Parts: sequence; C-alpha cells; structure tokens
Amino acid sequence: MTEESQKREPIIVCNEVHKWYGNFHALRGISLEVYPREVIVIFGPSGSGKSTFIRTLNRLEEHQRGTIIVDGIELSHDVRNVEAVRMETGMVFQQFNLFPHLTVMQNITLAPIWVRKWPKDQAEQVATELLERVGIPEQADKYPGQLSGGQQQRVAIARALAMQPHIMLFDEPTSALDPEMIKEVLDVMVELAKSGMTIVAVTHEMGFARAVADRMIFFDKGEIVEQGTPHQIFHDPQNDRTKLFLSQILHH
Repeated sequence: MTEESQKREPIIVCNEVHKWYGNFHALRGISLEVYPREVIVIFGPSGSGKSTFIRTLNRLEEHQRGTIIVDGIELSHDVRNVEAVRMETGMVFQQFNLFPHLTVMQNITLAPIWVRKWPKDQAEQVATELLERVGIPEQADKYPGQLSGGQQQRVAIARALAMQPHIMLFDEPTSALDPEMIKEVLDVMVELAKSGMTIVAVTHEMGFARAVADRMIFFDKGEIVEQGTPHQIFHDPQNDRTKLFLSQILHH
C-alpha cells in the first residue's frame, strides 16, 4: 500500500453518533473522519459534548446510535472489540489518574507487563526512553505525590505512550494545571504531534491548536457546528456561534 492510499483510509470513522443521558441528548449525530497522522483539536463551551464525544472513541462512554470504527474495529457491545480498541488508543485525562502507591516507573510499566506481556526489563527500558522524551528522566523512582501537576501529567502521557498506541486521545489535559505548568505539558503534545502521532485533543489551548492542529472542530450543544484549518477558524469563522465563542476566549 502506498503512503498516499494509506493516508486516504481514515483511522477513526464516526457516523451519526448519538448519546443520551436519560432525556438529555448529549451528542446529536456526530459524523467525523480522522486520518492517520492528523492532529485534531476539538473545542467549544462547557457542556457542548466534546468530552463525552472523545470518551466514546474508546468506549468510556457508550453511544446509543450510529457507528464508531477505530483502526478498523467497530465499537460495539463486544468486549473484545472494546479491549482491542483500548490497546490502540492512549488516553490522557484532565486528572492524571496515576496510581499513588506505585512509583513513576511502576505506573508506566504496569500495562505493558500485564497487557502486552512484555518482560520487565523491556518495559523498563521503554519507560526510561519515554521519561526522557517527556523531559523527566530523573523522576523514575519517585511517587506521584512527590511530583508537580505538570510532571504528573507528563508521566500520564508517558504511561499512555508505553502501550505504543496508534492514536492518542487527550481530554482537556491541561485544565487542572497551574498556568506555569501548562506549557511543559503542551510542549510534549507538540512534540508528539510533530512526530506524526494521530491525535484527537479536547482543549481550549488555542496556541497549541494554532501551532499543530491540522483541523479544528467546534462543538456546541452536542453538534459539530463548524470545522476547518486553524487559519480558517481564527481568521474567517463562518458560524456566529463560533465567532462568539472565539471572541470570548481570545479576548480581542
């Protein structure tokens, strides 16, 4: 298969995805294709469905209608499919979700040893390389509670990468961080984007979007209102809701 024809095969396909919580219609017919090596930034007001949507991509949230296919596998009630997709998608959340009683090294090597069945020394070697990559090689033997929020989030990214996923999902990865720590996490995400990782990120960090997004997707009230390149979105948004939201967050 040539590079070009691979590019045209989407790695994520969502078709008319709906999600309800009781009577609340959280996702209203989301259709979206993501291509390998593409960096997608999803943004929008709170309650717009963006976090719900990204969590449907590895079935942390179940959709009730429509189809979601990730890396050729349809997300359905079949647990094996869900497990297979979770092997291929790394996820980083707002909260770091590290195990407090395990060292940084143990946090990162746990899944590769248990799920990928790697020998401990292989897992530790990969973990060491990833800690270098996220800029905190000296923290391997510390516990999460001894690290800053920015360091913990970088450990969480390394932990997700240790499973060698094809896709990285980020759900507002910097929103729980103090301002001075946001850049160190975004720098890692920028490096990942430039290395060719497929990324879907829910974030309001517009500098990150401007620097590396191939496409920005504006969510509001459970729908995709508008999408385009960062240049289109920042300089020529078409929809009034997009214009209003951007004016509020960019403080022109």
